[in-house]
Amino acid sequence: MKLHNKTIIFCLGSVLLSCVSKSTSKPTLSTVKIDSKNTNIIEVKPKKENFVLTDENAIPFFFKYAKQNPQKRVQIKTDYGNFVIELSEKTPYHRANFIYLTKANYFDGTFFHRVVPDFIIQGGNSDQKNTSSKRRRIGKYLLPPDTKNGLRHHRSAVSMPSSEIENPHRLASPYEFFIVQQTPGAYHLDGKYTVFGYVVKGMEVVDKINRVPVDKRDWPIDNVSMKVSIID
Repeated sequence: MKLHNKTIIFCLGSVLLSCVSKSTSKPTLSTVKIDSKNTNIIEVKPKKENFVLTDENAIPFFFKYAKQNPQKRVQIKTDYGNFVIELSEKTPYHRANFIYLTKANYFDGTFFHRVVPDFIIQGGNSDQKNTSSKRRRIGKYLLPPDTKNGLRHHRSAVSMPSSEIENPHRLASPYEFFIVQQTPGAYHLDGKYTVFGYVVKGMEVVDKINRVPVDKRDWPIDNVSMKVSIID
């Protein structure tokens, strides 16, 4: 009898090609192809789904990720110059989140989209479709605040804003951050937002960005894009 090329779905349990599993667990489904010329069986494993972060898995994920990725210094490059941020070990989830997004190249091409003179510059967003596409691929999640770690909103503090959704617990928007430019600091923000690092080199660049012309939304007239890389 001549076999025609076709794909057959087999139930792979404890015995290959057996559709009845003796165990109580569900059998694993895989696709196998039968070659009509030599009847060799070639297993084709199903494609793994891309990992997506959610409110349910974010904290367990970053708990493990923080241990495996101890980096804490990043450089932010802009058209106005470069500056260096040192992320705090006192905020392990927020540090791990920033390192994870940096390694995923999320920040590259995003803007400092909110500039309030003599107060802050805020980055991590843009009006481009590419940014929203990146967010969908990475996942939709929020981070709990960590405001009792002793870190304050001094000048040069890097902090995480609350999500724009209805948010009585001030859960943080993981894709954005703001830097305090105000002297000596913005201490009225303490206890409301999570400081997770400080600019340790290049605050003069932050000052330059803080002086760019903005529209009524505090959005710079000329976009200030960034590229973020890990130093160590």
